[in-house]
Formats: sequence, structure tokens, C-alpha cells
Amino acid sequence: MSDETATPAPANPYLVLGAAIVLPASGHVMLGVPARGLQFLFFMVILGWITAKLAPADASFIGRHAGGFLIYAFSILDAYRIARIRHAIWVHKARPDGDSAKGNAPSNM
Repeated sequence: MSDETATPAPANPYLVLGAAIVLPASGHVMLGVPARGLQFLFFMVILGWITAKLAPADASFIGRHAGGFLIYAFSILDAYRIARIRHAIWVHKARPDGDSAKGNAPSNM
């Protein structure tokens, strides 16, 4: 017999991390929050364009687009953080002997 309250396993956090590194916003799409990924993409483009206009001409490619790369790094960390939190919650709820399920608060007897 299966447990009716069991939730499906969330995406593997390392798979989400790899996807977010390879293709921006794909980690968020895997997590089911594509709007958040699009917001990160929007700010990557905007800040990359702004730093390209403000950077000196002799700066490297990464230096000229540093704002975009900064947001890219934040989006990778954000997707991984969301995946880790969802996975930890899923593992905690799947544990049959979880302390929170028993209500082991100290009693004042």
C-alpha cells in the first residue's frame, strides 16, 4: 500500500546546479519557477549592457560585462539554494520518525 501523503521527489540539487551553470535560467525552469529565471536573465542583460557602456575600452570581455556575470553567479546560487531547501524539506517529511511529526516539545509537567 502506498502512502497518499507522499510527495514526489524534488529535482536533484546537483542536477539543477549543473543546468544553471550550463544555461542561465534553466535551473529555475527545472524548479518550476520560470518567471524568476526570466527576471535573472533580464537583469543579466541590463547590467551587462550598462557595464559595457561604462567600462574602459581596454577592459577584458569579462570586465566589460561584469554586471551581467555578477547576476549570472547570483542566479546559479539562487537556483541551487532553492533546490537544496526543497530537497531538505522533502527528506525531512519523508522520515517516518521525524521529531516535528511527533510533536516532541518539552512539557511542563
